[in-house]
Amino acid sequence: MDRAARRTPEPRSSADVVGEHSQFRLDLERVRFSPYFSRLSAVTQVIGQPGAGPLIHNRLTHSIKVTAVARAIAVKLTDASSPTRDFALAHGCDAVVVQAAASAHDLGHPPFGHLGERVLDRLARDTLGLPDGFEGNAQTYRIVTTLDVSEVAPRGLNLTAAVRSAVAKYPWTRHVDVSALGDGPLPRGIRRTDRGVEALKFSAYGIDAADLFEARDGHPPLRQSLECSIMDIADDIAYSIHDVDDFHRAGLLGQGAVAREFRGWIESGLQLRDLDDEELARRSAPPGSALEALRRKMHATDPWIAGDEAFRAAVGVVADDLVDGLLASPFDGSIAAERALSSFTNRWIDHLQSSVVPAPEGVVRAGLVTLDERAWHEVEILKFVHRHFILDRSDIVMYQRGLSRVITRAVKGLTAWLRDEDDRDRVPQRLRELVEIATDGYTELRTARPEGVPVPETSEVRDLGVGRGVVDYVASLSDDQALAVSEAIDGRPDRLWDIGQNL
Repeated sequence: MDRAARRTPEPRSSADVVGEHSQFRLDLERVRFSPYFSRLSAVTQVIGQPGAGPLIHNRLTHSIKVTAVARAIAVKLTDASSPTRDFALAHGCDAVVVQAAASAHDLGHPPFGHLGERVLDRLARDTLGLPDGFEGNAQTYRIVTTLDVSEVAPRGLNLTAAVRSAVAKYPWTRHVDVSALGDGPLPRGIRRTDRGVEALKFSAYGIDAADLFEARDGHPPLRQSLECSIMDIADDIAYSIHDVDDFHRAGLLGQGAVAREFRGWIESGLQLRDLDDEELARRSAPPGSALEALRRKMHATDPWIAGDEAFRAAVGVVADDLVDGLLASPFDGSIAAERALSSFTNRWIDHLQSSVVPAPEGVVRAGLVTLDERAWHEVEILKFVHRHFILDRSDIVMYQRGLSRVITRAVKGLTAWLRDEDDRDRVPQRLRELVEIATDGYTELRTARPEGVPVPETSEVRDLGVGRGVVDYVASLSDDQALAVSEAIDGRPDRLWDIGQNL
Protein backbone atom coordinates (compact mmCIF):
# COMPACT_ATOMS: atom_id res chain seq x y z
CA MET A 1 0.00 0.00 0.00
CA ASP A 2 1.10 3.59 -0.67
CA ARG A 3 2.62 4.78 2.64
CA ALA A 4 1.15 8.26 2.19
CA ALA A 5 -2.35 7.01 1.29
CA ARG A 6 -5.31 8.24 3.31
CA ARG A 7 -8.74 6.64 3.62
CA THR A 8 -10.37 9.85 2.44
CA PRO A 9 -8.54 11.54 -0.49
CA GLU A 10 -7.62 15.14 0.31
CA PRO A 11 -7.16 18.17 -1.93
CA ARG A 12 -3.56 19.13 -2.65
CA SER A 13 -3.99 22.38 -0.73
CA SER A 14 -4.02 20.45 2.55
CA ALA A 15 -0.20 20.30 2.41
CA ASP A 16 2.05 23.23 1.59
CA VAL A 17 4.71 21.05 0.00
CA VAL A 18 4.08 18.16 -2.35
CA GLY A 19 5.55 14.84 -1.33
CA GLU A 20 5.37 11.91 1.06
CA HIS A 21 7.47 13.50 3.80
CA SER A 22 5.27 16.61 3.94
CA GLN A 23 2.18 14.41 4.28
CA PHE A 24 3.73 12.76 7.33
CA ARG A 25 4.50 16.18 8.81
CA LEU A 26 0.84 17.10 8.32
CA ASP A 27 -0.07 14.00 10.32
CA LEU A 28 2.29 15.04 13.12
CA GLU A 29 0.64 18.46 13.29
CA ARG A 30 -2.84 16.94 13.36
CA VAL A 31 -1.92 14.77 16.33
CA ARG A 32 -0.26 17.59 18.26
CA PHE A 33 -3.14 20.02 17.67
CA SER A 34 -5.71 17.43 18.75
CA PRO A 35 -7.71 18.07 21.95
CA TYR A 36 -7.08 14.42 22.81
CA PHE A 37 -3.34 15.23 22.85
CA SER A 38 -3.87 18.28 25.07
CA ARG A 39 -5.97 16.18 27.44
CA LEU A 40 -2.95 14.04 28.27
CA SER A 41 -1.60 16.85 30.47
CA ALA A 42 -4.38 16.00 32.95
CA VAL A 43 -4.06 12.20 32.86
CA THR A 44 -1.96 10.28 35.36
CA GLN A 45 1.24 8.58 34.23
CA VAL A 46 1.84 6.58 37.44
CA ILE A 47 1.60 8.96 40.40
CA GLY A 48 -1.17 11.56 40.41
CA GLN A 49 0.14 15.12 40.34
CA PRO A 50 -2.05 16.41 43.23
CA GLY A 51 -0.31 14.01 45.59
CA ALA A 52 3.24 14.35 44.30
CA GLY A 53 3.69 17.81 42.78
CA PRO A 54 3.71 19.37 39.34
CA LEU A 55 7.11 18.00 38.28
CA ILE A 56 5.84 14.42 38.17
CA HIS A 57 5.30 13.08 34.65
CA ASN A 58 1.82 13.03 33.19
CA ARG A 59 0.85 11.36 29.93
CA LEU A 60 1.64 14.48 27.92
CA THR A 61 5.17 15.03 29.23
CA HIS A 62 5.80 11.31 28.87
CA SER A 63 4.60 11.39 25.24
CA ILE A 64 6.80 14.39 24.44
CA LYS A 65 9.86 12.57 25.80
CA VAL A 66 8.99 9.34 24.01
CA THR A 67 8.81 11.39 20.81
CA ALA A 68 12.29 12.84 21.43
CA VAL A 69 13.80 9.42 22.11
CA ALA A 70 12.05 7.86 19.11
CA ARG A 71 13.30 10.58 16.77
CA ALA A 72 16.88 10.15 18.02
CA ILE A 73 16.71 6.40 17.34
CA ALA A 74 15.26 6.87 13.85
CA VAL A 75 17.88 9.47 12.94
CA LYS A 76 20.70 7.22 14.17
CA LEU A 77 19.43 4.20 12.22
CA THR A 78 19.25 6.18 8.96
CA ASP A 79 22.44 8.22 9.37
CA ALA A 80 24.59 8.15 6.24
CA SER A 81 27.49 6.60 8.19
CA SER A 82 25.36 4.04 10.05
CA PRO A 83 25.68 0.33 9.14
CA THR A 84 21.92 0.06 9.70
CA ARG A 85 21.00 2.67 7.06
CA ASP A 86 20.20 0.23 4.25
CA PHE A 87 18.20 -1.99 6.61
CA ALA A 88 16.22 0.98 7.95
CA LEU A 89 15.43 2.49 4.55
CA ALA A 90 14.45 -0.91 3.11
CA HIS A 91 11.79 -1.33 5.82
CA GLY A 92 10.62 2.31 5.80
CA CYS A 93 12.06 4.61 8.43
CA ASP A 94 10.93 8.22 8.31
CA ALA A 95 11.73 10.17 11.48
CA VAL A 96 8.53 12.25 11.13
CA VAL A 97 6.36 9.10 10.96
CA VAL A 98 8.08 7.89 14.11
CA GLN A 99 7.45 11.25 15.82
CA ALA A 100 3.76 11.23 14.86
CA ALA A 101 3.29 7.68 16.17
CA ALA A 102 5.15 8.47 19.40
CA SER A 103 3.06 11.61 19.95
CA ALA A 104 -0.13 9.61 19.42
CA HIS A 105 0.76 6.41 21.24
CA ASP A 106 -0.93 7.26 24.56
CA LEU A 107 -4.01 9.11 23.28
CA GLY A 108 -6.25 6.22 24.31
CA HIS A 109 -5.16 6.05 27.93
CA PRO A 110 -8.20 6.56 30.20
CA PRO A 111 -8.24 8.43 33.51
CA PHE A 112 -5.95 7.09 36.26
CA GLY A 113 -3.45 5.35 33.99
CA HIS A 114 -3.22 1.56 33.81
CA LEU A 115 -5.64 1.17 36.70
CA GLY A 116 -8.36 2.89 34.65
CA GLU A 117 -7.53 0.64 31.71
CA ARG A 118 -8.02 -2.53 33.77
CA VAL A 119 -11.26 -1.33 35.35
CA LEU A 120 -12.73 -0.18 32.02
CA ASP A 121 -11.84 -3.51 30.42
CA ARG A 122 -13.61 -5.44 33.17
CA LEU A 123 -16.69 -3.22 33.02
CA ALA A 124 -16.79 -3.25 29.23
CA ARG A 125 -16.82 -7.03 29.10
CA ASP A 126 -18.73 -8.03 32.22
CA THR A 127 -21.22 -5.17 32.55
CA LEU A 128 -21.64 -3.77 29.04
CA GLY A 129 -21.27 -7.02 27.09
CA LEU A 130 -18.54 -5.76 24.75
CA PRO A 131 -16.55 -8.80 23.53
CA ASP A 132 -13.53 -6.59 22.80
CA GLY A 133 -13.58 -4.99 26.24
CA PHE A 134 -11.27 -2.00 26.55
CA GLU A 135 -7.60 -1.68 25.62
CA GLY A 136 -5.62 1.57 25.65
CA ASN A 137 -3.79 0.83 22.40
CA ALA A 138 -7.02 -0.04 20.60
CA GLN A 139 -8.59 3.12 22.02
CA THR A 140 -5.69 5.14 20.60
CA TYR A 141 -6.33 3.68 17.16
CA ARG A 142 -10.05 4.37 17.50
CA ILE A 143 -9.36 8.01 18.40
CA VAL A 144 -7.13 8.76 15.42
CA THR A 145 -9.35 6.92 12.93
CA THR A 146 -12.89 7.52 14.23
CA LEU A 147 -13.42 9.74 17.27
CA ASP A 148 -11.18 12.75 16.67
CA VAL A 149 -12.17 15.29 14.02
CA SER A 150 -10.63 16.87 10.96
CA GLU A 151 -12.20 19.19 8.42
CA VAL A 152 -10.98 16.98 5.57
CA ALA A 153 -12.71 13.73 6.60
CA PRO A 154 -16.09 12.75 8.04
CA ARG A 155 -14.43 11.02 11.01
CA GLY A 156 -10.98 10.73 12.50
CA LEU A 157 -7.77 12.55 11.62
CA ASN A 158 -7.46 10.81 8.23
CA LEU A 159 -3.80 9.95 8.85
CA THR A 160 -1.56 8.28 6.30
CA ALA A 161 -1.21 4.51 6.19
CA ALA A 162 2.40 4.72 7.44
CA VAL A 163 1.44 6.64 10.59
CA ARG A 164 -1.62 4.49 11.32
CA SER A 165 0.51 1.38 10.98
CA ALA A 166 3.22 2.90 13.19
CA VAL A 167 0.66 3.58 15.94
CA ALA A 168 -0.35 -0.11 16.03
CA LYS A 169 1.99 -1.56 18.67
CA TYR A 170 0.01 -4.79 18.77
CA PRO A 171 -1.17 -5.11 15.15
CA TRP A 172 -4.09 -7.46 15.66
CA THR A 173 -7.55 -7.53 17.27
CA ARG A 174 -8.61 -9.24 20.48
CA HIS A 175 -9.71 -12.25 18.41
CA VAL A 176 -6.29 -12.78 16.87
CA ASP A 177 -5.50 -15.83 14.74
CA VAL A 178 -2.07 -17.27 15.59
CA SER A 179 -2.50 -20.62 13.82
CA ALA A 180 0.36 -19.78 11.43
CA LEU A 181 2.77 -19.82 14.40
CA GLY A 182 1.90 -23.37 15.41
CA ASP A 183 3.04 -24.25 18.91
CA GLY A 184 5.94 -21.80 18.83
CA PRO A 185 6.44 -18.60 20.82
CA LEU A 186 3.77 -15.91 20.62
CA PRO A 187 4.28 -12.16 20.14
CA ARG A 188 4.30 -9.95 23.23
CA GLY A 189 0.73 -9.23 24.30
CA ILE A 190 -0.61 -12.71 23.42
CA ARG A 191 -0.57 -15.79 25.63
CA ARG A 192 -1.87 -19.35 25.69
CA THR A 193 -4.29 -20.33 28.45
CA ASP A 194 -6.41 -23.35 29.28
CA ARG A 195 -9.19 -21.68 27.28
CA GLY A 196 -7.00 -21.11 24.22
CA VAL A 197 -5.12 -18.09 22.91
CA GLU A 198 -5.80 -14.77 24.64
CA ALA A 199 -4.76 -11.33 23.36
CA LEU A 200 -4.00 -9.23 26.42
CA LYS A 201 -2.86 -6.36 24.20
CA PHE A 202 -4.21 -5.42 20.78
CA SER A 203 -4.40 -2.34 18.61
CA ALA A 204 -7.92 -2.36 17.18
CA TYR A 205 -11.41 -3.31 18.28
CA GLY A 206 -13.40 -5.36 15.80
CA ILE A 207 -15.38 -2.23 14.97
CA ASP A 208 -12.15 -0.57 13.71
CA ALA A 209 -10.42 -3.67 12.31
CA ALA A 210 -11.06 -2.93 8.62
CA ASP A 211 -9.11 0.32 8.92
CA LEU A 212 -6.17 -1.40 10.63
CA PHE A 213 -6.06 -4.17 8.02
CA GLU A 214 -6.10 -1.61 5.22
CA ALA A 215 -3.32 0.50 6.76
CA ARG A 216 -1.14 -2.58 7.24
CA ASP A 217 -1.61 -3.98 3.75
CA GLY A 218 1.78 -5.36 2.70
CA HIS A 219 3.16 -5.83 6.22
CA PRO A 220 3.76 -9.36 7.56
CA PRO A 221 0.97 -10.56 9.89
CA LEU A 222 1.51 -10.07 13.64
CA ARG A 223 4.64 -7.95 13.01
CA GLN A 224 5.09 -4.27 13.80
CA SER A 225 6.29 -1.92 11.11
CA LEU A 226 9.85 -0.71 11.66
CA GLU A 227 8.61 2.77 12.60
CA CYS A 228 6.23 1.23 15.14
CA SER A 229 9.05 -0.88 16.57
CA ILE A 230 11.15 2.25 17.09
CA MET A 231 8.26 3.99 18.85
CA ASP A 232 7.69 0.92 21.05
CA ILE A 233 11.32 0.77 22.17
CA ALA A 234 11.35 4.53 22.82
CA ASP A 235 8.29 4.10 25.05
CA ASP A 236 10.04 1.35 27.02
CA ILE A 237 13.17 3.45 27.44
CA ALA A 238 11.32 6.59 28.50
CA TYR A 239 9.07 5.08 31.13
CA SER A 240 11.75 2.79 32.58
CA ILE A 241 13.85 5.89 33.32
CA HIS A 242 11.19 8.51 34.01
CA ASP A 243 9.32 6.31 36.47
CA VAL A 244 12.48 6.04 38.53
CA ASP A 245 12.84 9.82 38.19
CA ASP A 246 9.28 10.35 39.49
CA PHE A 247 9.52 7.93 42.39
CA HIS A 248 12.84 9.32 43.57
CA ARG A 249 11.55 12.89 43.29
CA ALA A 250 8.40 11.98 45.23
CA GLY A 251 10.44 10.30 47.98
CA LEU A 252 8.88 6.88 47.37
CA LEU A 253 12.04 4.95 46.49
CA GLY A 254 13.81 4.18 49.74
CA GLN A 255 17.41 3.13 49.30
CA GLY A 256 17.26 0.63 52.15
CA ALA A 257 14.59 -1.62 50.68
CA VAL A 258 16.00 -1.46 47.15
CA ALA A 259 19.55 -2.10 48.32
CA ARG A 260 18.42 -5.05 50.44
CA GLU A 261 16.81 -6.74 47.43
CA PHE A 262 19.71 -6.13 45.05
CA ARG A 263 22.42 -7.10 47.52
CA GLY A 264 20.44 -10.16 48.51
CA TRP A 265 20.44 -11.44 44.94
CA ILE A 266 24.06 -10.47 44.24
CA GLU A 267 25.26 -12.27 47.37
CA SER A 268 22.88 -15.25 47.39
CA GLY A 269 21.75 -15.68 43.80
CA LEU A 270 23.01 -19.27 43.54
CA GLN A 271 21.23 -20.34 46.73
CA LEU A 272 18.01 -18.65 45.60
CA ARG A 273 17.96 -20.91 42.54
CA ASP A 274 17.26 -23.84 44.85
CA LEU A 275 13.93 -22.34 45.97
CA ASP A 276 10.77 -23.21 44.07
CA ASP A 277 8.48 -20.52 42.64
CA GLU A 278 6.06 -20.74 45.56
CA GLU A 279 8.84 -20.16 48.09
CA LEU A 280 10.09 -17.14 46.14
CA ALA A 281 6.64 -15.56 46.25
CA ARG A 282 6.20 -15.80 50.04
CA ARG A 283 6.43 -12.66 52.16
CA SER A 284 9.05 -14.43 54.25
CA ALA A 285 11.24 -15.11 51.19
CA PRO A 286 14.84 -13.97 51.60
CA PRO A 287 16.14 -10.74 50.02
CA GLY A 288 16.77 -11.16 46.31
CA SER A 289 13.81 -13.51 45.77
CA ALA A 290 11.88 -11.03 43.64
CA LEU A 291 14.87 -10.53 41.35
CA GLU A 292 15.31 -14.28 41.10
CA ALA A 293 11.64 -14.61 40.12
CA LEU A 294 12.25 -11.97 37.44
CA ARG A 295 15.26 -13.89 36.11
CA ARG A 296 13.17 -17.04 35.77
CA LYS A 297 10.31 -15.18 34.09
CA MET A 298 12.67 -13.64 31.52
CA HIS A 299 14.07 -17.07 30.66
CA ALA A 300 10.55 -18.47 30.30
CA THR A 301 9.13 -15.69 28.12
CA ASP A 302 12.18 -14.46 26.20
CA PRO A 303 14.73 -17.27 25.86
CA TRP A 304 15.87 -15.71 22.55
CA ILE A 305 17.77 -13.01 24.48
CA ALA A 306 17.62 -13.75 28.24
CA GLY A 307 20.96 -14.85 29.65
CA ASP A 308 22.31 -15.34 33.15
CA GLU A 309 25.56 -13.45 32.58
CA ALA A 310 23.76 -10.49 31.05
CA PHE A 311 21.24 -10.53 33.89
CA ARG A 312 23.94 -10.55 36.55
CA ALA A 313 25.79 -7.71 34.80
CA ALA A 314 22.57 -5.66 34.54
CA VAL A 315 21.78 -6.15 38.23
CA GLY A 316 25.29 -4.99 39.06
CA VAL A 317 25.13 -1.89 36.85
CA VAL A 318 21.73 -0.81 38.19
CA ALA A 319 22.86 -1.49 41.76
CA ASP A 320 25.94 0.69 41.28
CA ASP A 321 24.27 3.58 39.45
CA LEU A 322 20.82 3.62 41.04
CA VAL A 323 21.05 1.99 44.46
CA ASP A 324 24.51 3.12 45.51
CA GLY A 325 24.47 6.23 43.33
CA LEU A 326 21.23 8.17 42.85
CA LEU A 327 19.32 6.75 45.84
CA ALA A 328 22.23 7.20 48.24
CA SER A 329 21.14 10.82 48.77
CA PRO A 330 17.40 11.53 49.31
CA PHE A 331 15.92 14.04 46.87
CA ASP A 332 15.59 17.33 48.76
CA GLY A 333 14.76 19.72 45.92
CA SER A 334 18.20 21.32 45.97
CA ILE A 335 20.16 22.22 42.85
CA ALA A 336 22.62 19.45 43.70
CA ALA A 337 19.80 16.90 43.90
CA GLU A 338 18.33 18.13 40.60
CA ARG A 339 21.75 17.90 38.96
CA ALA A 340 22.28 14.34 40.20
CA LEU A 341 18.84 13.27 38.95
CA SER A 342 19.34 15.00 35.59
CA SER A 343 22.74 13.37 35.18
CA PHE A 344 21.30 9.92 35.94
CA THR A 345 18.38 10.36 33.52
CA ASN A 346 20.41 11.80 30.64
CA ARG A 347 23.15 9.21 31.00
CA TRP A 348 20.70 6.31 30.81
CA ILE A 349 18.64 7.79 27.98
CA ASP A 350 21.76 8.38 25.88
CA HIS A 351 23.03 4.87 26.56
CA LEU A 352 19.75 3.09 25.82
CA GLN A 353 18.74 4.99 22.69
CA SER A 354 22.18 4.26 21.22
CA SER A 355 21.76 0.53 21.98
CA VAL A 356 19.04 -0.17 19.39
CA VAL A 357 19.98 -2.85 16.84
CA PRO A 358 18.19 -4.93 14.18
CA ALA A 359 16.46 -7.90 15.80
CA PRO A 360 17.48 -11.47 14.94
CA GLU A 361 15.53 -13.04 12.09
CA GLY A 362 12.39 -14.96 12.97
CA VAL A 363 11.98 -13.79 16.60
CA VAL A 364 8.26 -13.14 17.09
CA ARG A 365 8.82 -11.65 20.55
CA ALA A 366 10.72 -8.70 19.07
CA GLY A 367 9.96 -6.06 16.48
CA LEU A 368 12.26 -5.37 13.54
CA VAL A 369 14.63 -3.62 15.94
CA THR A 370 15.39 -4.29 19.58
CA LEU A 371 17.78 -3.29 22.34
CA ASP A 372 21.07 -5.16 22.39
CA GLU A 373 21.46 -7.90 25.02
CA ARG A 374 23.04 -5.66 27.64
CA ALA A 375 20.55 -2.79 27.33
CA TRP A 376 17.56 -5.16 27.10
CA HIS A 377 18.40 -6.68 30.48
CA GLU A 378 19.07 -3.28 32.02
CA VAL A 379 15.64 -1.99 30.97
CA GLU A 380 13.97 -5.07 32.45
CA ILE A 381 15.77 -4.47 35.75
CA LEU A 382 14.80 -0.77 35.80
CA LYS A 383 11.15 -1.65 35.12
CA PHE A 384 11.32 -4.20 37.93
CA VAL A 385 12.27 -1.45 40.38
CA HIS A 386 9.06 0.52 39.85
CA ARG A 387 6.83 -2.56 39.72
CA HIS A 388 8.19 -4.16 42.86
CA PHE A 389 8.87 -1.18 45.08
CA ILE A 390 6.07 1.18 44.03
CA LEU A 391 3.08 -0.46 42.36
CA ASP A 392 2.71 -3.11 45.08
CA ARG A 393 2.78 -0.63 47.99
CA SER A 394 -0.33 -1.07 50.14
CA ASP A 395 -1.02 2.67 50.32
CA ILE A 396 -0.97 3.02 46.54
CA VAL A 397 -3.10 -0.11 46.11
CA MET A 398 -5.63 1.27 48.60
CA TYR A 399 -5.83 4.56 46.69
CA GLN A 400 -6.23 2.71 43.40
CA ARG A 401 -9.12 0.69 44.79
CA GLY A 402 -10.86 3.96 45.52
CA LEU A 403 -10.21 5.24 42.00
CA SER A 404 -11.62 2.03 40.53
CA ARG A 405 -14.93 2.88 42.23
CA VAL A 406 -14.86 6.29 40.53
CA ILE A 407 -14.66 4.68 37.08
CA THR A 408 -17.29 2.09 38.00
CA ARG A 409 -19.78 4.72 39.20
CA ALA A 410 -19.30 6.78 36.05
CA VAL A 411 -19.76 3.85 33.66
CA LYS A 412 -22.77 2.34 35.42
CA GLY A 413 -24.43 5.71 36.04
CA LEU A 414 -24.10 6.89 32.43
CA THR A 415 -25.26 3.53 31.08
CA ALA A 416 -28.34 3.59 33.30
CA TRP A 417 -29.07 7.15 32.15
CA LEU A 418 -28.91 6.14 28.48
CA ARG A 419 -31.31 3.27 29.16
CA ASP A 420 -33.77 5.42 31.11
CA GLU A 421 -36.64 5.93 28.65
CA ASP A 422 -37.97 8.89 30.62
CA ASP A 423 -34.71 10.83 30.85
CA ARG A 424 -32.24 9.61 28.22
CA ASP A 425 -32.94 12.59 25.95
CA ARG A 426 -31.06 14.79 28.44
CA VAL A 427 -27.74 12.93 28.44
CA PRO A 428 -24.73 15.09 27.44
CA GLN A 429 -24.65 15.84 23.72
CA ARG A 430 -21.13 14.46 23.36
CA LEU A 431 -22.16 11.14 24.89
CA ARG A 432 -25.18 10.93 22.60
CA GLU A 433 -22.95 11.52 19.57
CA LEU A 434 -20.44 8.88 20.65
CA VAL A 435 -23.25 6.33 21.00
CA GLU A 436 -24.43 7.18 17.48
CA ILE A 437 -20.92 6.82 16.07
CA ALA A 438 -20.46 3.45 17.77
CA THR A 439 -23.89 2.22 16.66
CA ASP A 440 -23.11 3.20 13.06
CA GLY A 441 -19.80 1.38 13.37
CA TYR A 442 -21.41 -1.87 14.47
CA THR A 443 -23.96 -1.56 11.66
CA GLU A 444 -21.12 -1.12 9.15
CA LEU A 445 -19.29 -4.08 10.71
CA ARG A 446 -22.25 -6.29 9.81
CA THR A 447 -21.82 -5.22 6.18
CA ALA A 448 -18.00 -5.25 5.94
CA ARG A 449 -17.49 -8.52 7.86
CA PRO A 450 -13.66 -8.34 8.05
CA GLU A 451 -12.00 -11.74 8.26
CA GLY A 452 -11.53 -13.09 11.78
CA VAL A 453 -13.73 -10.45 13.46
CA PRO A 454 -16.96 -11.54 15.23
CA VAL A 455 -20.02 -9.88 13.68
CA PRO A 456 -22.90 -8.86 15.99
CA GLU A 457 -26.51 -9.82 15.41
CA THR A 458 -28.84 -7.04 14.33
CA SER A 459 -30.58 -7.21 17.70
CA GLU A 460 -27.26 -6.56 19.48
CA VAL A 461 -26.18 -3.47 17.56
CA ARG A 462 -27.97 -0.87 19.68
CA ASP A 463 -26.79 -2.27 23.04
CA LEU A 464 -23.24 -2.58 21.75
CA GLY A 465 -23.41 1.01 20.51
CA VAL A 466 -24.50 2.22 23.94
CA GLY A 467 -21.76 0.25 25.67
CA ARG A 468 -18.98 1.36 23.34
CA GLY A 469 -20.24 4.97 23.41
CA VAL A 470 -20.10 5.04 27.22
CA VAL A 471 -16.59 3.57 27.22
CA ASP A 472 -15.46 6.09 24.59
CA TYR A 473 -16.91 8.91 26.70
CA VAL A 474 -15.41 7.87 30.05
CA ALA A 475 -12.05 7.06 28.48
CA SER A 476 -11.89 10.58 27.04
CA LEU A 477 -12.13 12.25 30.47
CA SER A 478 -9.23 13.70 32.40
CA ASP A 479 -8.58 12.48 35.95
CA ASP A 480 -10.43 15.45 37.45
CA GLN A 481 -13.32 15.19 34.98
CA ALA A 482 -13.76 11.51 35.86
CA LEU A 483 -13.94 12.38 39.56
CA ALA A 484 -16.42 15.17 38.84
CA VAL A 485 -18.67 13.05 36.62
CA SER A 486 -18.63 10.19 39.13
CA GLU A 487 -19.60 12.44 42.04
CA ALA A 488 -22.23 14.38 40.08
CA ILE A 489 -23.94 11.24 38.81
CA ASP A 490 -23.85 9.91 42.37
CA GLY A 491 -25.74 12.97 43.57
CA ARG A 492 -22.81 14.81 45.15
CA PRO A 493 -22.47 18.48 44.15
CA ASP A 494 -18.88 18.97 45.37
CA ARG A 495 -17.34 18.95 41.89
CA LEU A 496 -20.41 19.88 39.87
CA TRP A 497 -18.77 22.82 38.11
CA ASP A 498 -15.49 20.98 37.49
CA ILE A 499 -16.95 18.74 34.80
CA GLY A 500 -16.71 21.36 32.05
CA GLN A 501 -17.34 20.66 28.40
CA ASN A 502 -15.84 17.34 27.39
CA LEU A 503 -13.62 16.89 24.32
